[in-house]
Amino acid sequence: MTEQPPLQPPQPSQPPAPSGDESEHTTPLWYGQTQAQPQYQAYPPASAQSPAEPHPTAPLQPGVEPAQPARTRRWIELVAVAVLAALLASAGTYALTRGDGGGVTATLGRTDVSSPPPVVQANPAAPNWAVTAAVVSPSVVAITVASGQGGGQGSGVIFDTRGDIVTNNHVVTGGGQDSKLTVTLNDKRTFDATVVGTDPSSDLAVIKLANAPTDLKAIALGDANALRVGDPVMAVGNPLGLAGTVTTGIVSALNRPVTTSAQTSPDQFGQQPAGDPVVTNAVQTSAAINPGNSGGALVNGGGQLVGINSAIAQLGGAGVSSSQSGNIGIGFAIPVNEARGVANQLITTGKARHAFLGVSSKDDFVPQGSAKRAAAVITAVASGAPADKAGLKVGDAIIAVDGDPVDGALSLVAQVREHTPGDKVTLKILNGGQTRDITVTLTDRPATNP
Repeated sequence: MTEQPPLQPPQPSQPPAPSGDESEHTTPLWYGQTQAQPQYQAYPPASAQSPAEPHPTAPLQPGVEPAQPARTRRWIELVAVAVLAALLASAGTYALTRGDGGGVTATLGRTDVSSPPPVVQANPAAPNWAVTAAVVSPSVVAITVASGQGGGQGSGVIFDTRGDIVTNNHVVTGGGQDSKLTVTLNDKRTFDATVVGTDPSSDLAVIKLANAPTDLKAIALGDANALRVGDPVMAVGNPLGLAGTVTTGIVSALNRPVTTSAQTSPDQFGQQPAGDPVVTNAVQTSAAINPGNSGGALVNGGGQLVGINSAIAQLGGAGVSSSQSGNIGIGFAIPVNEARGVANQLITTGKARHAFLGVSSKDDFVPQGSAKRAAAVITAVASGAPADKAGLKVGDAIIAVDGDPVDGALSLVAQVREHTPGDKVTLKILNGGQTRDITVTLTDRPATNP
């Protein structure tokens, strides 16, 4: 290799010149259905290995350098700026990773504030997925569930540094009662885990590592409300037992109401009790998702979690052979904002509270000017419920919640369920061709109301 001549400090008389630029009907399918599990080869938990070398006990704070002579420091700063500018101009082929791990140091659950992105992409529209995958993969785990009644595999996301893992309820309950949970980290260390809490209504659960190591890397939390249709995203998980698999795609749709039956643990006789329907205001993605991706991460180019992968669509309906199940380019994820709220509640109290509006509705079309539009038309209002107190009446058509369109009864349920008790929401009502806004304060959902 030819030795390059040493760099010379820029001359004061010649400052650098500034630069400037610039089908068919589909139905959701849960990954964790126990009857489908025998089709997939069991994923054996990886044997424990020695932990990776610990990080230095007293690292420098991000951006802090050792003291240097003033002139030398100034020269280094100028060179660093020039190099960074050149890299950022290289058509999106470089991503600057944060040295502080994205600032994720939560120890008691997580706040409702998004974490800084651990990856800064040169071109967010064309991310360097290799860098994002390297940063995110250590925060995604493979989960194995085993018991005498069945078993299965799934994925999970490291929620905090105490060992709390967020996953899907149907992953945790897929093996029935007395299941044994094992969690395999990205570096192949395997740990036993116990259930902290489950929430069948949202299909979310939290499990906790036994003897959690001190070097866990919690995932950076993003904001699903900031997503736009067409944004690039990446799914990370354990499809078909292939741990650490990453696939990429785009956000295909937002606020997509998806419903399935909630899964609960089989009883002592192996019978599956009927559960409340799971209704999710989902993020739809084209990123390839397959059985085993359940509970895994959907992240943006910056490496922030924007959803928990939970369901896929299949052609035809429930009668289609499970051997034909798999990715057809339509996957669904629970928005991170909902997942974060439920996870914090499960960690704190072991159970989750859900919002309640207090109406029954049906799908219908209502006149609006010279056209019609789909809406959730109220058929009943519970006495004393938030809707009743706000003045909603039978026949009112709800067409939006906080500006997000509502095109039917399922859409309304999904919009309400992504909120928490105490939230104030603005409903746009259409009746007699006239629209009006009504503010409603949601309360706790009664136990008798799904």
